[in-house]
Amino acid sequence: MAASTTRIRPISVSGPRGTQSFVQILGLCWKRPSLLFRELLWRWSFGLPLLALLAWEALHIWAETAERLQATGVFQFSLEYPMQGAIQVADAIAVLRPPIEHALAWLLPLAMLAWAVAAGVGRNAVLRRYSLDMPWRPVGMIVLQLIRIAALVGSFAVWYAAVHWAAHYSLSTSASGASAEPDLVLYCSLVIIFSLGIFTVWALLSWVFSIAPLLTVLEDCSIGGSLLRSLRLGTLAGKLVEINLVMGIVKLALIVLAMVFSATPLPFEAEVHGTSLYAWWAVVTLLYMVASDFFQVARVAAFVELWRVCAPATEAEIPAAPPLSAGQLE
Repeated sequence: MAASTTRIRPISVSGPRGTQSFVQILGLCWKRPSLLFRELLWRWSFGLPLLALLAWEALHIWAETAERLQATGVFQFSLEYPMQGAIQVADAIAVLRPPIEHALAWLLPLAMLAWAVAAGVGRNAVLRRYSLDMPWRPVGMIVLQLIRIAALVGSFAVWYAAVHWAAHYSLSTSASGASAEPDLVLYCSLVIIFSLGIFTVWALLSWVFSIAPLLTVLEDCSIGGSLLRSLRLGTLAGKLVEINLVMGIVKLALIVLAMVFSATPLPFEAEVHGTSLYAWWAVVTLLYMVASDFFQVARVAAFVELWRVCAPATEAEIPAAPPLSAGQLE
């Protein structure tokens, strides 16, 4: 894709607060269900085949390791004996780790590439549905979505390394370094701190990778130019960070709600069990995914509207529709 001749300039126009715009955009997206439908279409067109592939690979791994897993005693795990249970889990992980790593060696790159293609094409389709003046530029979006998913996988790798270090530090030795009993409280505390810390850092920085694919459509930037532009957004950056933090809180709230609703049948386990319980969990999972996708659509729409307010088009840029009026948002 050819780079745009528009020079990169910092944005200094103030505009509305990010959260205020986001609340209005939520109402707008709620009145336009076709946006959510397109988002669900491209996400589930990728997700359902991936789930089927993961299920097939999981069954294959289970067939190879079932007998050895039984020998570890992990299926008799009990919280009454935590240290014995930790050994059982460690033995089970030692059995499962080689086949899982072998599967990930080919499955993870394939899934990342498939996600980038689905996200690039699908997100461009959602943008064109949101506003007819959006151009069709899926190639740049695919590459930038691949960069984004690579950064996300990298954050998970950092989290895994941090948890591994926490286990080595708190379960192998005491805080002073001398040989001592494993400190489970310290381990759990470190895992919580690392998990929340890495999640917060990603929420603060992920907007750079989220806005870059949109900029390649909105401003006809090259791939490198979109990434550079996303780092030089001036006051718009603060609004995007604000929206991303709100999205992080929303995701945590959705996860908590999903856990609460998943646990509601447990007091009635005598009446609700087996197939009915699994069906309830499936419904809760489905509703969680639909709600999560709705907020993703709202975030993209908020990015576009904030860009239109804070970065009005010049003659060298693509024409942008005017910001939504108060009457359109009602």
